[in-house]
Amino acid sequence: MPYSIAPMLPEHWNAVREIYAQGIATGNATFETELPGWERWDRGHRQDCRLVAVEGDVIGWAALSPVSARHVYRGIAEVSVYVAAAARRRGVGRSLLKALVHQSEESGIWTLQAGIFPENTSSIALHKACGFREVGVRRRIGKMGELWRDVVLLERRSTKVGI
Repeated sequence: MPYSIAPMLPEHWNAVREIYAQGIATGNATFETELPGWERWDRGHRQDCRLVAVEGDVIGWAALSPVSARHVYRGIAEVSVYVAAAARRRGVGRSLLKALVHQSEESGIWTLQAGIFPENTSSIALHKACGFREVGVRRRIGKMGELWRDVVLLERRSTKVGI
């Protein structure tokens, strides 16, 4: 592995934001259509589970978002994994997701979930390869412009936390 996985720091933000922009541009990575600023992104993600893949520059990132502020759901988080276009198909996403799973368990997370557009077959395959299972499809869950989109819901239950 010619790249390393490291904690995401605020100084990585410009590169993380650019990789996020590439994901948005595909039309199959997120419902988001505009890039957030650092403050908004930072508030929306857990502080303890943020990673970057670095090969000189940042070539990918992964982070967790809480699914609810309710105490009963404290061990459930939503996964985001993004890889720079030039670094795709090299195992960067798999390395990031495996490291994020490990870090999530160290942080007491018992369930990870991901909502992925059905057209994003690479992301679905990546998550399944890292122990996620398909829970179902949320039909017409949101609109992108005038187009209703489905989302495949995947989850991974920890074998170390909450058993």
